[in-house]
Amino acid sequence: MYDLAIIGGGPAGVAAGIYAARKKIKTILIAETFAGQSAVSPEIQNWIGTVKISGAELAKNMENHLRAYATDIVDIRAAQVESIKNLGTRCLSFEIKTADQTYQAKTVLIATGNRARKLQANGAEKFEGKGIAYCVTCDGPLFTDKNVIIVGGGNSAFDGAEQLLSYAKTITLLHRSETLKADPLIVKKVSTLPKIKIILNAQITEIKGDDFVKSIIYENTQTGKKTELPTEGVFVEIGSNPTTEFIKNLVNLDEFGAIIVDAKTQQTSLEGVWAAGDCSDGLYHQNNIAVGDGIKALKNIYQYLQI
Repeated sequence: MYDLAIIGGGPAGVAAGIYAARKKIKTILIAETFAGQSAVSPEIQNWIGTVKISGAELAKNMENHLRAYATDIVDIRAAQVESIKNLGTRCLSFEIKTADQTYQAKTVLIATGNRARKLQANGAEKFEGKGIAYCVTCDGPLFTDKNVIIVGGGNSAFDGAEQLLSYAKTITLLHRSETLKADPLIVKKVSTLPKIKIILNAQITEIKGDDFVKSIIYENTQTGKKTELPTEGVFVEIGSNPTTEFIKNLVNLDEFGAIIVDAKTQQTSLEGVWAAGDCSDGLYHQNNIAVGDGIKALKNIYQYLQI
């Protein structure tokens, strides 16, 4: 029997795990890996207190930090949670099921993050971290004075284009449809900027290069004509999916599948369950913010367990 089950090994889950250990809350932390979404970033420059660090190194540092404090307080298990069942009593509240084990806990913190929608094109997987990136805030500075492409037509793509203005030499935004999904005001603002070009009806079919991206091939979705476009970087901004399938019948989710939380406490719609980081409906999703969410949730969980 655990006081707390933390589901997820990214920044939110690790931060909560460290604080749980320090507050001596008997905890089980279940995570497939400790590699959050930014683990593929070759260089992160906005992790507070560290000038620059690779995503892989940051993930390893977080794991090491947690294990250094875990001792016999935080039990770490490598697994994927399949379901969580509400047992309906405050002293024995939740049953957490993995493929080969079942655990029980009084409280639960969901910190499973989200998964960026991947670019579906030949060569895309090969060049992840070698010119293809999924986080403008994390990786934008690495493309200073370079000609880059943004894939997408929603608000995240246009927000990314605005951020890249400080770094990139030119920005070409490719959208597979004839109609942009972003808010008209941001479209008007960004599309008139001299460094930005927008190409509609453009579906990327192939990424080309050697050790790094050198060009992309896109197909006009109306005419079928293929065009090769030189580039030094590709930012994929086609949305993400919160990792919440296993809990969708337990707590309230928004229209995108993110867990709805109280911004002050990170509590969900169900007593005894909290959510933190990118799986929640917070306005902004960043490593530093996820850490804050996890700590905020843990402090509130600690107070809840004292009652």
